[in-house]
Amino acid sequence: EVKFMESGGGSVQPGGSLRLSCVASGFTFRDYSIAWVRQAPGKELEWVSSISTQQSTFYSDSVKGRFTISRDSGTNTVTLDLNNLKSEDTAMYYCAQDVGSRFGKAFNNRGQGTLVNVST
Repeated sequence: EVKFMESGGGSVQPGGSLRLSCVASGFTFRDYSIAWVRQAPGKELEWVSSISTQQSTFYSDSVKGRFTISRDSGTNTVTLDLNNLKSEDTAMYYCAQDVGSRFGKAFNNRGQGTLVNVST
């Protein structure tokens, strides 16, 4: 069974930082691109970032320059560093397999998520 376990969320002030982690299991981690997606209250799911099997990274325009994605195949972990956080980054963050023909378009097997709350 494919599983993702996200952690690292919390409450921070605007301008603050967080590190989100996602541990994957139940599939051959090195064979899949992995994405972070988020969903704010009352809004649709939004793609945030993806990392390919070859460590190429991709970001949405809304987070480019502020977020950094990385992966470690030794521990089956994908990390998302969030810097210079803004109130509009408040959302539940999930990781998932990125399975589309283009990055950021189709996802499988989202985890339970970790909540990021950015407020004063």
